[in-house]
Amino acid sequence: MCSFTFFDGLLCLVAVVAALAGLVKLYLCHAGTEIIVPQVESRSRLAVDEQTEDSLTISTVIEFVNEGKQCATIMDALVRPQLPYEQYDGLETRGHAELVTAPREDDYFEAYIIQKKGYKGGLDKASIKCQVKLIARKGMSIKEAVSHMPDFNFQLIWLETGRTPCHYRQVRIEVPAAEVAALAGTKLAED
Repeated sequence: MCSFTFFDGLLCLVAVVAALAGLVKLYLCHAGTEIIVPQVESRSRLAVDEQTEDSLTISTVIEFVNEGKQCATIMDALVRPQLPYEQYDGLETRGHAELVTAPREDDYFEAYIIQKKGYKGGLDKASIKCQVKLIARKGMSIKEAVSHMPDFNFQLIWLETGRTPCHYRQVRIEVPAAEVAALAGTKLAED
């Protein structure tokens, strides 16, 4: 006669739970995750959004695609200009990021869901407009301040999530001083 003890039942239950957990893990591996890819190489050229006597706002648009098997969400985005006063104190810089489809006057970024690869026959995408406002300091006009500025960078930082926990990512965009000077209608000084 075979006897089935409490310990045998517990071992059987543990084996069933472990097998189910393994099957779920295999399914989730097959289902995939989101893969958000910023298309930095094909971003738009820098353009002037607004120019006054003492400020210049420039922008570029970067498209993001989801090449993964699951939908993804860009929950937040911000632009961080990297032109500290120690490098050049003739300009103050401020950054702003917004969806091209949902422009905002405040600094709130409206979250956007990017569908999975192959959704409705193609890649879904989000277009983020990155703005940098340059404000002349020390009594200079914007043209004078820009004519003495160095090259600088800005970071586009975004918070993304999907099947993976939310996490920050970033890309760096180079801003050549000569290009900004041409946009402002001036030339770089020879200093």
